[in-house]
Amino acid sequence: MRQAGRYLPEYRAIRADHSFLDVCRTPDLAVEVTLQPIRRFGVDAAILFSDIMVPVLPAVPGLDFAPGPKLPAPVTRGEEIGPAEAADELDFVYETVRRLREVLEVPLIGFAGTPATVATYLVEGGSAKHFTALRRLLHEAPEQAQGVLDRLEELTLRYLMNQIDAGAQAVQLFDSWGGELSPQTFETFCAPGLRRMVTALKKRDVPVIFFGRGPERDVGATAYGVDWTRDLAAARKRGPVQGNLDPMLLFSPPEVIEREVRKMAEPVAGTGYVVNLGHGIHKDTPVEGAAAFVRAAQAVPVR
Repeated sequence: MRQAGRYLPEYRAIRADHSFLDVCRTPDLAVEVTLQPIRRFGVDAAILFSDIMVPVLPAVPGLDFAPGPKLPAPVTRGEEIGPAEAADELDFVYETVRRLREVLEVPLIGFAGTPATVATYLVEGGSAKHFTALRRLLHEAPEQAQGVLDRLEELTLRYLMNQIDAGAQAVQLFDSWGGELSPQTFETFCAPGLRRMVTALKKRDVPVIFFGRGPERDVGATAYGVDWTRDLAAARKRGPVQGNLDPMLLFSPPEVIEREVRKMAEPVAGTGYVVNLGHGIHKDTPVEGAAAFVRAAQAVPVR
């Protein structure tokens, strides 16, 4: 959940000399940033440093970060997105994975955004205060919207397969914006493609984690990330889970963080549960807050 990033002074030092995309595109830098939280905190797995928009860089000309995603014009048709083979042009990602596997002593998790989440930015033309363009397109021109999602499904699946081939030992799909869709809309437009992707990825004998903001969505994943608004024990009834501490709690004193982690984990500890945040760590998080969280997480008993 943004394990490496702007809350770390060593990351900010690198960003002082390099743009975000430069870090993503340069294996030496991406490896270094991925390793920073491992060195500082001793966490139990590494998360590849990249961005959910990286797989569309070769497939959508003109995409840039300023600082968030920005496109020359909204992308509203599948044919405006390059073919799945465009993911093969992202060797800087796969080289980063290969180099990390040579030096890591903990598992490496790769990731991608779901088609709906990536489409949210594409159809909007970048970041926005209220992401409504994709929802509108789904209702106004459903076949056109489905074409965008289908093309992104093919591209994303190939991208994750390439990460696995390079050495990723698990992969996670982030659905940051799918929770904005109604259950019926999600089930009609998003769920079938996600289930196809998860089925294909699981055939490669790696765990597939699905993190979705908001309502629980069943896509056949190995494990599910749960945000801080959901009931963790209820979510655990359907399978292994990770989460779900509110990231804002990391601004609390260490003793409060440790108490809240224990309280969160107690009902599900040792039952197929990964202690984690309920969303990405905030850029202003005190380093000592992140350290307290890791200490508390690693102290949770494994029954």
